[in-house]
Amino acid sequence: MPAESQTLFVTTHDSYLDAKSEETPLISSTAAPIAIPLRDVIPWAIFAGLLCLIAIYFVGAEEGATSIIQGMYVHEWVHDGRHLLGFPCH
Repeated sequence: MPAESQTLFVTTHDSYLDAKSEETPLISSTAAPIAIPLRDVIPWAIFAGLLCLIAIYFVGAEEGATSIIQGMYVHEWVHDGRHLLGFPCH
């Protein structure tokens, strides 16, 4: 069943002639949701999930024995995020 088109009209008033002018459309829309196939969403969902897991690793576990990058650079860079998210740090 096709969506119905709704149009709102605004009546403008001519102050010099004191007469109503032509009605003009203000909003004209035929909003209908677009179906996105699941096969198009899955790769982006996996990509976003991996990015989240990598971010959680670097904020929560990149120090000490589980460190991939040597030194304290990553630890200091995400230090405040650790405290904000409740990860033990000290």
